[in-house]
Amino acid sequence: MRRICNGPLELRAAKRLPGGRFVRMLLLALLLLAAGCTDDRTDNSETTVIGNPGPEHFLDRADADIFLLGSVVYSNAEQIDWVKEREYALGELVGEIVKQAQSADEFENGTANKLPVGTKIYETDAGFCIAVVNGKEIPYIKMVEG
Repeated sequence: MRRICNGPLELRAAKRLPGGRFVRMLLLALLLLAAGCTDDRTDNSETTVIGNPGPEHFLDRADADIFLLGSVVYSNAEQIDWVKEREYALGELVGEIVKQAQSADEFENGTANKLPVGTKIYETDAGFCIAVVNGKEIPYIKMVEG
């Protein structure tokens, strides 16, 4: 134990809390950790936004069967197991194919590369859409990023 009667320096030493050095080191470590976790960038020009894939991402494949509706590409899902196994109920009419095109530059809302003009597109309660062609119901899924 220290004596506190020999002057002001010894009095200050006696008033320190036990482990004071430990507490200061801990606070310093926390400060450094917090400083390392901050985002000090002021220019966010490096941020790249990746949008949903467009028709150009699919039309280079010979087996592509897509349409564009509401700026989202839908792809034929007849061969996808979870879609084949899922029961669904047809919902509201959400669109119609109004144009056929083979080039991505020609795609606009309501364009398909294989579905015939006049094909009706319905939403379902199962997470995919249905195109009705000559009474046959063909499932299509949204092709979205993320």
